[in-house]
Amino acid sequence: MRKNKAILSIIVVLIILLVSGCAKEEASEESSIVIGIAQDIEDSLDPHLMDSAGTREVLFNIFEGLVKPNSAGDLVPAVASEAGSNDDGTVYTFTLRDGIKFHNDKEVTVDDVVASIERCADPKDGGPLVQAFSNIESVKAEDEKTVVITLKDPDTDFLANMSVAILPADYISGATAEILGTGPYKFISRSPQENIILEAFDGYWGEKAHIKNVELKIIGDADTIVMNLESGNIDMFPRLTTAQAEQLSDKFEILEGTMNLVQAVYLNNAHKPLDDVRVRKALCYAADAQEIMDFTSDGKGQEIGSSMFPSFSKYFMPELNEVYNRDIDKARELLSEAGYPDGFKLKITIPSNYKPHVQTGEVIKEQFKAINVDVELELIEWNAWLSDVYTDRNFESTIIGVDASTLSARALLARFESTADNNFINFNSPAYDKAYANAVKSTDDAEQTKYYKECQSILTEEAANVYIQDMAELIALNKKYTGYEFYPLYAQDISKIRLAE
Repeated sequence: MRKNKAILSIIVVLIILLVSGCAKEEASEESSIVIGIAQDIEDSLDPHLMDSAGTREVLFNIFEGLVKPNSAGDLVPAVASEAGSNDDGTVYTFTLRDGIKFHNDKEVTVDDVVASIERCADPKDGGPLVQAFSNIESVKAEDEKTVVITLKDPDTDFLANMSVAILPADYISGATAEILGTGPYKFISRSPQENIILEAFDGYWGEKAHIKNVELKIIGDADTIVMNLESGNIDMFPRLTTAQAEQLSDKFEILEGTMNLVQAVYLNNAHKPLDDVRVRKALCYAADAQEIMDFTSDGKGQEIGSSMFPSFSKYFMPELNEVYNRDIDKARELLSEAGYPDGFKLKITIPSNYKPHVQTGEVIKEQFKAINVDVELELIEWNAWLSDVYTDRNFESTIIGVDASTLSARALLARFESTADNNFINFNSPAYDKAYANAVKSTDDAEQTKYYKECQSILTEEAANVYIQDMAELIALNKKYTGYEFYPLYAQDISKIRLAE
């Protein structure tokens, strides 16, 4: 049995994690931190049902899969201590970690693993919870420590999906409603629109969390973030604007990274006149990503030209950034060809709690004036955005950042397949569907990469969206704390944060 490249380092990383975990003392009872977040968990505390990236970054600390990503971008052991596949990527074998426990101190069993995977593969209600799991033929427990997943077709990228949370079998069956994971923090309580309380799990298998008590406080009004930080109401806040960061005193350290998401003006391709590729291209030619970055973040951020961010360096295509360099004459010409010589009205719906997206909308509104596109900015609450825009697809356009749920190109590109449940922009391209299908079924890495790049080129050529940037991420952290690490995914790993010496 061969090991995937991502798996080869598992044993070494495992030893490091176990040694460091044994060396660390449990978090002291009095240690605590209050972290501000922009939104409450509006979709689900059930990790298999969540849609929002904001929810995912909270649940990242509570739940784990058979493997999970680390801050270096590698897949490392979690519920499984070892993972491997056969040569053609049709059979994956996982060895359950010894003594791993849920947050109620019950040991995880192979029955829990099988139930979790089968639940996510269940096609009822229109499709599996994890799209890649539609390829699963069977999930079987070979013995008390071994789970074997057999696929219908080869998929060398399948391991990335094994970060899906392992839950107790009795939760899945409905016998219990307890929120139980295996992560470094356990869920204590939630007060809607107020806070979420977590506590370090003393029985965690790996390196223990350093801070015992965590409050995630919802700060829905972006204009109050600085006041909340300076008053001591919160100790940390991710995703500040540069203006907010500049207002903070020297008791805060400002950490800078990127958000690892694709910010764009997402266009409803089924809505007139956005169903005309010439109109979509005109909007692309009218936008100027650098001007947006200059206005919203003092030039920070990385321009992107398709649905891939630079952290996925193997797949990222910087040349696509140059396809729609600002050209107002070309944009006007395309609008005239499409029958809109005098422009048209366009509503851009934006979640009001995300200040950087709102600011981006303000710049886009001015840029589109140059081609007589009259933009109305509609600011709505996050839960309304989730239901109206993302779920019901009742929108014209929106500004948001789309993240990758796993360490794979597929996590960003699968949503644009014409039949994908999460294809909220209604993109429909036979050429794209063919390229994506070729990428999924390919077992050769170079060939698969070629097809994923073809997918990106099609998204750009057909102007699926007005692509802007992978946004700069500015994090304010009170200097009482240290140890924060950025991830190549949209995640906040609270367990690494500790009290400064």
